[in-house]
Amino acid sequence: MVDETKTAKLTIDGDSFELPILSPSAGPDVLDIRKLYGQAGVFTYDPGFTSTAACDSTITFIDGGKGELLHRGYPIDQLASQSHFLEVCYLLLYDALPTAAELEKFENTITRHTMIHEQMVNFFRGFRRDAHPMAIMVGVVGAMAAFYHDSTDISDPQQREVASHRLIAKMPTIAAWAYKYSIGQPFVYPRNDLDYAANFLHMCFAVPAEEYQVDPILARAMDRIFTLHADHEQNASTSTVRLASSSGANPFACIAAGIACLWGPAHGGANQACLEMLNEIGSTDRIPEFIARAKDKNDPFRLMGFGHRVYKNFDPRATVMKQSADEVLELLGVENNPILAVAKELEAAALADPYFAEKKLFPNVDFYSGIILEAMGFPTSMFTPVFALARTVGWISQWKEQISDPALKIGRPRQLYLGETARNYVNIEDR
Repeated sequence: MVDETKTAKLTIDGDSFELPILSPSAGPDVLDIRKLYGQAGVFTYDPGFTSTAACDSTITFIDGGKGELLHRGYPIDQLASQSHFLEVCYLLLYDALPTAAELEKFENTITRHTMIHEQMVNFFRGFRRDAHPMAIMVGVVGAMAAFYHDSTDISDPQQREVASHRLIAKMPTIAAWAYKYSIGQPFVYPRNDLDYAANFLHMCFAVPAEEYQVDPILARAMDRIFTLHADHEQNASTSTVRLASSSGANPFACIAAGIACLWGPAHGGANQACLEMLNEIGSTDRIPEFIARAKDKNDPFRLMGFGHRVYKNFDPRATVMKQSADEVLELLGVENNPILAVAKELEAAALADPYFAEKKLFPNVDFYSGIILEAMGFPTSMFTPVFALARTVGWISQWKEQISDPALKIGRPRQLYLGETARNYVNIEDR
């Protein structure tokens, strides 16, 4: 909303310009520069868009200083501990917690759309056996537009709804099959008698030769991983989805773009980097050495999985994730896995060291999610696909919100040009 009593004055070469100040329902005020170029002939310079709001949204709010993450106003710790993933999906999509009847209908819809078009099996088999699961996911999700023509018209609200449900429902199947293909095992089809998280684990770890029962503790831990990664405001992959969407691209192309962006190690690879660090440490007796290196300002080494770019206090998702990690490790044990033993000892050492408390370098969600996925038996190459699976509902919610915005414009960032000015072409013989 615009607060008519609050404006900012910008003076350029003696000319003054009044800029409106927008007051959000939460967070800092926002300087409205939409008319700045038209009025003053200048635009702003903000690499990474870290100080620029590219949209308005009612979905997710983050206060990094307070360690606060809200989905539609509900704190993430409450949702992760008291709710479950599909209920959070409904909340993100429809702006309200569902009634019992609404939730049952939604869960039934998602459950009965988990199978993918049978011809897509051939698409999987077109990849090399050693293809990274994320490469497969980018390709398969993008290819959905070739298989589901009845849900690509973004001007049709019903088609948008169908596409949303299809993406949420089929992403676990696509991720699980990408994993199965990468290890040379046969695909396991989804089952309607299992819940969302248990179904994903079953498709990942079951084999035709024997019965596989999903442990409810592992299913609950996976559900929490999904919930805690469901949305995170205007991060790089979400912004990519919105930018692709602004051109009118179909929903499957937009989500494939988000997956491609998430694949970057600076974004979706944090928990993988954490496990790689634990492998580098190798054994518990080396932990003091790496703690000392992390505290040495002249050493480039830093503890992965500690601290967060957005959260300057603590990661509100980490508390619930730690509970799940403790439950999973108690169930599966760490005796035969030295990496998990290192993780537990490193966590205890860092939490007991005043240096990390003073620097607010607490274990974050990536530290604990990496531990859980490692304990479950996932290779590090599957960490980011699991993240993409969970984040799909956030991308879709942001996509739906943007598509419904009557003020939607195609994204067109400006640039600070530092290249050559106009010059004449020189014939090749004269160069």
